[in-house]
Amino acid sequence: MSNLIEVVVPDIGDFDAVEVIEVLVAVGDTIEVEQALFTLESDKASMEIPSTAAGIIDEILVNVGDSVAEGSIMVRLKAVSVIENVEEATPEVSAGAVVAGQATNIYVPDIGDFDEVEVIEVNVAIGDTVEEEQSLLTLESDKASMEIPSTAAGVVTEIKVAVGDKVAEGSLIVVLCSSAATPNAVEPVAEKAVASATAASVAAKLPSALETAQTVVSTSKPAGRIHASPAVRKLARELGVDLAAVKEATGPKNRLLKEDIKSHVKRLMAGGISSAAPSDSGIPRIPEVDFSKFGETESKPLSKIKRLTGTNLTRAWLNVPMVTHHDLADITDMEAFRKSLKGDADKRGVKVTFLAFIMKALVAALKEFPQFNSSLSADGQSLIYKKYYNLGIAVATPNGLVVPVFKDVDKTSIFDLAEQMSVISKKARDGKLSPKEMQGGCMTISSLGGIGGKAFTPIVNAPEVAILGVTRGDMQPVWNGKEFIPRLMLPLDVTYDHRVIDGADAAAFVVALSGYLNDIRRVLL
Repeated sequence: MSNLIEVVVPDIGDFDAVEVIEVLVAVGDTIEVEQALFTLESDKASMEIPSTAAGIIDEILVNVGDSVAEGSIMVRLKAVSVIENVEEATPEVSAGAVVAGQATNIYVPDIGDFDEVEVIEVNVAIGDTVEEEQSLLTLESDKASMEIPSTAAGVVTEIKVAVGDKVAEGSLIVVLCSSAATPNAVEPVAEKAVASATAASVAAKLPSALETAQTVVSTSKPAGRIHASPAVRKLARELGVDLAAVKEATGPKNRLLKEDIKSHVKRLMAGGISSAAPSDSGIPRIPEVDFSKFGETESKPLSKIKRLTGTNLTRAWLNVPMVTHHDLADITDMEAFRKSLKGDADKRGVKVTFLAFIMKALVAALKEFPQFNSSLSADGQSLIYKKYYNLGIAVATPNGLVVPVFKDVDKTSIFDLAEQMSVISKKARDGKLSPKEMQGGCMTISSLGGIGGKAFTPIVNAPEVAILGVTRGDMQPVWNGKEFIPRLMLPLDVTYDHRVIDGADAAAFVVALSGYLNDIRRVLL
């Protein structure tokens, strides 16, 4: 029926002996060409060794801790033809088949110097037919994960442990009903609804199992037990994929392959399917890393403001296609005018900053380009234009970033804006802003002028469609047609929602804004 094929270590570079740190298959596993068999680790890197042939694992010749070199025999496979695979996947089942046998207890074998190890995966369900050496559980210690194979073949009648339980050597984990080999023995082609602990009740449930055994080769994964090799499970853990959420299994007997995991991730990234991942982002989460392995660490919880800000920014980043346009505005004359107002400002007890002028100039630009003063409808089919001009100003506080909203900026004077900014900034730093004071914005300004920098790419504060970033202005030589003259130039960064605004409109908007800042008197026109 089959011939033994020896799979050897391929060319692994300039290494005489490399240590085996992980065995990814077990005796009895059906593997595909290029499926990972072992993980090796040198002093420079780790590498997975793929199979050069397809078949069933008959013998594993190396163990964790062994050192191997190019040409070392790793496993021997039974080569099985496609026809034989189909025959094995479609056993004949008669309604009168009786599974008879005796109970066999499966215990945790020697797992090394561990008193208790946590169960992280249960790989079988009641009613499953398992083969000798088939993986039953996955355990994980603080150093490694390991799969516990069955020491006998039979039908699972009881499972004595659950995910999260602690087990040790000798712990009873599964009870099997070991059956005699008969022509009518039922193999797990599809998941069977068998939930009894006795052989007689297992046989009584066979008709319902027959109903689910109609499809021999399927690309949809049945509910219940998840068929996947250790290498596939490892890949899923690295990518943050819940195996139960993968809808298609293209391997033999509905076995999950690495390609199924990768296809699932691609569909998540494309938005083709929803994800129930705790990150709520629709994409695999970043794998957790134990940084204490590399040195001393300290963990401090994020403030509530930072947690909420992170959620909002992530949602905006994932939903809004953003582009940032950078430019410079000449504010030499505006700055001279601002300084000339110092006497009047002192009488009012306020300090006029250039931010108040930027707000007035931005409103003038919004009136000229109303698509910037809009929001996209929830269904993405229409644009909602706003007839009011409320601006959000990002304020850094000890607990994180908050964005108070200044209402009716078009109707507010420079001095009143300066006064409002002084009051609201203090409330923000003291954590006394009300929710109402942070709602209703049309566009947001994020200013780093008091800190520094030349440019940055602010994230749109959705459902707004644009945000203005401002960094520190500095004196630069500007050619006026005859000579270079010193001018105070202010970097501007406008990030916009490309679904609503195209590049030409964004460039025109920034040019207009720069014009208003260059000659603030134009705001009055």
